[in-house]
Amino acid sequence: MTCTVLLEMRFKKEAVDGMAEGFKGLLPDTRSFEGCIEVYPTQNQDDPQVWVIVENWTSRQAYEKYFQWRVDRGDIDNLASMLEGEPSIRYFDRIGA
Repeated sequence: MTCTVLLEMRFKKEAVDGMAEGFKGLLPDTRSFEGCIEVYPTQNQDDPQVWVIVENWTSRQAYEKYFQWRVDRGDIDNLASMLEGEPSIRYFDRIGA
């Protein structure tokens, strides 16, 4: 069963302008990682500091393997330095309705 992951982050005001370019550099590796079906960033229309990365994976385990790879590379620490507060990661199953 596929897993939808919502990664919600609030960026520091000074970091927002460069984030689109930053994700252009990061997301090709994400898209080619085993188990990734789709990933794209979204930006809140009413509060541009808030972004949600929408990800679809073959399983939660595939995402967790990917996330650990990002931790090991130092990407998560680098991203955290640009955030106000902690990110929110939520996992969802698709419902056949």
